[in-house]
Amino acid sequence: MRDDIPTLRRILREHRRVAVVGLSAEWHRPSFFVAKYLLQHGYEVHPVNPRYAGREILGRPCVAALEDLAGPVDLVDVFRRSDDVLPIAKSAVAIGAKCLWQQIGVVNREADERVRAAGLDSVMDRCVKIEHARLFGGLHWAGVNTRVVSARRPH
Repeated sequence: MRDDIPTLRRILREHRRVAVVGLSAEWHRPSFFVAKYLLQHGYEVHPVNPRYAGREILGRPCVAALEDLAGPVDLVDVFRRSDDVLPIAKSAVAIGAKCLWQQIGVVNREADERVRAAGLDSVMDRCVKIEHARLFGGLHWAGVNTRVVSARRPH
């Protein structure tokens, strides 16, 4: 499996142009929070969601499908059901992406095998934001380490 720490660190360091498939325009959705985090950490984010195609999310133009993107992307971050990932994986290969990343709770082994066979990196069942924060020192960002939950008694 290619989700060891050195590989995750390399993927997150090298793959800076990210297509977020299933990105929601609703601020409280996990996909929105992750995309906002990536933008604030210097990543180029490209929203992909047919529901919002032609509109903007986080100030970025949204397209309906990966094939509709204006330029290349390195990493395809998937916020869709596991059953929906295989066509996305095929599109990621077709557009020349370098990595397919299936978010927490998203696991499609056939998609994983297909992109690996095509030479792409593949990550399943992990969150880009959590892994970036864990590996590059941002776990305190936006309340992950608020010190609200603690084993220490309040004074």
